[in-house]
Amino acid sequence: MITALMNVRRACVLVFAFTSLICVFAQDVHEIIQRSVAAQKRDWDANPDYDYSTTVKKGGHSKTFDVPMIDGSPCQILLDVDGKPVSSQLRTYEEEKIKQATEQRKRETRDQRANRIAAWKRQQQRDHFLMQQMVKAFNFKLQGTDELEGHKVYVLAATPKPDYRPPNHEAKVLTGMKGTMWVDQQTSQWVKVEAEVTRPVSIEGVLARVEPGTRFELREAPITTDIWLPTYFAVKAHAEVFFVFGKNSAEEDTYFDYRKAPASETGTPASGQGY
Repeated sequence: MITALMNVRRACVLVFAFTSLICVFAQDVHEIIQRSVAAQKRDWDANPDYDYSTTVKKGGHSKTFDVPMIDGSPCQILLDVDGKPVSSQLRTYEEEKIKQATEQRKRETRDQRANRIAAWKRQQQRDHFLMQQMVKAFNFKLQGTDELEGHKVYVLAATPKPDYRPPNHEAKVLTGMKGTMWVDQQTSQWVKVEAEVTRPVSIEGVLARVEPGTRFELREAPITTDIWLPTYFAVKAHAEVFFVFGKNSAEEDTYFDYRKAPASETGTPASGQGY
């Protein structure tokens, strides 16, 4: 769940970085496209190859998890609640849960393993669809330059194209959003992204809509010389169901302690199937 959500969040900003760079370096669009695609693809492909830890803050409480990759897909280990380590009994339970998952995956048939990884991979395929739509949905404009978290950045604004026609309800939310992207001048990576809904957008026909006040912020940082991964994500959501019942939620996640995941015992990369 946590890793899948992170993939979705990363997808929401990938196109900001990709398309914005075209505006900044208009003198050689082809070169910038190729360089941007290569950089972002490295990050995208590398993400599943790393174990990490995350703290999730929601509803005034927090939980910290370790998220190791086990034979091609992630598992979660609860480490602490509200800043306090879990009890020894719960820690034993969490460790046993991981052992059982590891043993179960060792016993999988080739088809079972392929299906498990494919289910996780389908989440990324949905992300790619959203990225393609964001390219079509937004106009990008260079606002200037700045320095952020030790990086010299380009500041770019994204606004919806008035003639964009979303192909489904998921993409329709893009028609009511605007955003800002801070792009590292040296590496073409993103340092920070903010986006918000500026007008009500129906997402389930006439049954529900996303309201203004929905916003997110994502920050990323280098974990190696050429790979950048998320370090922070915050989302505040406001929606109406049946246009009567309000649904508000807020979540703040931090990501840390990235380390290379070990190769699976089946001899395939930790990410599985070139994932």
